[in-house]
Amino acid sequence: MSAIGSISGMGGAAMPQVVSGASMRMPPSQKMSNLFQQIDTSGTGSITKAQFDQAFQTLNPPKGFQQMGSNSIWSQLDPNGTGSVSKQDFINTMTSLMSQVRHNHHNEASGNSAAQTLSASTHALNSLGTPPAAAPIGAIGNHVNTSA
Repeated sequence: MSAIGSISGMGGAAMPQVVSGASMRMPPSQKMSNLFQQIDTSGTGSITKAQFDQAFQTLNPPKGFQQMGSNSIWSQLDPNGTGSVSKQDFINTMTSLMSQVRHNHHNEASGNSAAQTLSASTHALNSLGTPPAAAPIGAIGNHVNTSA
């Protein structure tokens, strides 16, 4: 089960069906709101580090969050060290972190680090005004305006 949790619903006549939150195309903020509700078992509207750590261990967060670790995530949730996090702060911070984790995962999956992506983009832009080596100079013409 992911950190986002599963939602159980009824499918068909009498067969229960489990649908993951991700497959429902739920907005990230709604996923984080649902996760907060799971963590805030006392219903106070805020969570403590102990509640967060417990949820981090039992809800099996995505790999990117596991790699960050609960202490690192908590320090971003509670940057002032108050010991608790409101629902809105949790949703905002975790939604942002989820976006960062997905972006980093995409770059890792494609084999591109940020530096590699920047280097490849710079190389591509620099080569736009350069004629191909195999073509005769006169055959290129004036198709690329590099003075703009």
